[in-house]
Amino acid sequence: MKSSIQGHAIAPATVLRGSGAWQEAISPIATLSRRPLLLGRSTATRSLRQQLATDLLQAGLNCQQAELQHDCCQDDLGRLTDLAQAHDADAVVAAGGGKVLDAGKLLAFRLNLPCITVPTSAATCAGWTALANIYSSGGAFENDVALERCPELLIFDHQLVQQAPSRTLASGIADAMAKWYEASVSSGSSTDGLVQQAVQQARVLRDQLLLEGQEAIENPGSDAWIRVAEASALTAGLIGGLGGARCRTVAAHAVHNGLTQLEVCHGLLHGEKVGFGVLVQLRLEEQLGGNQLAGQARRQLTPFFRQLGLPVCLEELGLAQASLQELQQVCTFACREGSDLHHLPFEVAADDLLAALVSSNQGCLTR
Repeated sequence: MKSSIQGHAIAPATVLRGSGAWQEAISPIATLSRRPLLLGRSTATRSLRQQLATDLLQAGLNCQQAELQHDCCQDDLGRLTDLAQAHDADAVVAAGGGKVLDAGKLLAFRLNLPCITVPTSAATCAGWTALANIYSSGGAFENDVALERCPELLIFDHQLVQQAPSRTLASGIADAMAKWYEASVSSGSSTDGLVQQAVQQARVLRDQLLLEGQEAIENPGSDAWIRVAEASALTAGLIGGLGGARCRTVAAHAVHNGLTQLEVCHGLLHGEKVGFGVLVQLRLEEQLGGNQLAGQARRQLTPFFRQLGLPVCLEELGLAQASLQELQQVCTFACREGSDLHHLPFEVAADDLLAALVSSNQGCLTR
């Protein structure tokens, strides 16, 4: 039997989770670094990052703070590289949302430094994965970069994450649920045991989020909140690591990438765009793939997403007045050569996607 060797960057070397995990992490950080670069971005988390920096300084570490000026983009990465080298940084501590975590991972990878991720919300699984998304300085998605390894240390402190707006958790739920709807399509016929198991884990993840998502949003800090927040930020990353490149994203993330090409969508969170993309993917599966179960899934998900305050149609994305040319721009980018959308088991042209986008407004008509 012919076999092939496959490499998997499955998980961070160490994961610390729970209330007070940050304080527990200071000693492990000190074993990895004496001169860390602490990277952040949002003004909303600036005081939080100042406290993290103070804690590191009090532990005897020479901590230099830096801020991302844009999304994770080449211009910022070049500037941060210079800053890290000037500081003689020996590790990168990325504290923030997905864009900051991606930038921290990519910066550490390029400089061959340890990376420590500190998610300040459960909006994505970026703190876990060996992957970084690159955007233009204006916020438009350009491409993703596979990294050789996951972070050395992931710190998921419930106290830090609970401070984030509930909108971020809703976004994380949508992004995590996409794991099932995308992986089951792209890898459902795989004979690779790890891929099969990752897909089934994605199904279990979806079920848990459907059962407990609303309760978690309504009761921050509850047991349901802990399970859902960790599912969105940690388990979703594990599924991607275990499934590897063959457990791919499909149309949901391709739609997200297309929507980022429009400036009006830049205020939306990653998972808000991905969640809408799931609904569009299901409509494509139903209309072009003849999958009636996809239609049932879309009718189940639409009211659930609405309960969480997630956008389910163009109007709620801020695109009620979008021109045909703008929508065509979204679809052309989403369907470009090499797009993850083409992992669907049938052909999809930009016009097909445009029809699915436009028909998605039925989600608003049925409120």
